[in-house]
Amino acid sequence: MTLKVHDLSLARGGVPVLTGVRFDLARGQAAVLRGPNGAGKTTLLRALAGLQPATAGVISLDPEDTAYAGHADGIKSTLTVSENLRFWARIFGQRDIAPALQAYGLEPLAERPAGALSAGQKRRLGLARLLVAGRALWLLDEPTVSLDTAAVAMFAATLSAHLTSGGSALIATHIDLGVEAKVIDISPWRAKADTVVGASEEAFL
Repeated sequence: MTLKVHDLSLARGGVPVLTGVRFDLARGQAAVLRGPNGAGKTTLLRALAGLQPATAGVISLDPEDTAYAGHADGIKSTLTVSENLRFWARIFGQRDIAPALQAYGLEPLAERPAGALSAGQKRRLGLARLLVAGRALWLLDEPTVSLDTAAVAMFAATLSAHLTSGGSALIATHIDLGVEAKVIDISPWRAKADTVVGASEEAFL
């Protein structure tokens, strides 16, 4: 088992967001998080990635086997595309960045500074980081934002290959990726709180 979540409760800014969350994810399996905006999908992914603590419950996973891709692309604008990937490859103990460049059609952009890329190109570079991470569990928050149809197909292909090789993925997305995945609707786990979450904070739920 890659991931097991038991009776998890989460809060944001002191406001309860989710309570009693339970699910598991096995190797080779993908799951899509569903729920309305502000329901807590991002909060859940951040907790699983170790970026914020839970208020209750148990998360069973190996942090050293997990890679997280959030709303930010996680790239350094002053480095070239290839330099960004080499940086992350060294962080994760990998060497070969060629498959990552090829998977996302980044070879023609390899020597271009990341800061000069379009929004979609930056997103492709951010997702290419997953391929040099060598981690089994991908936690992905709206990974296809800014991607055109061709780039979404690139992502779906890399995701399929990751699952086939025994990896797993938990994805917050509203689009159909064409990849077999179970749906985890977090709506039943939304906490009932007396305090109203402000609009500025709700964007991060």
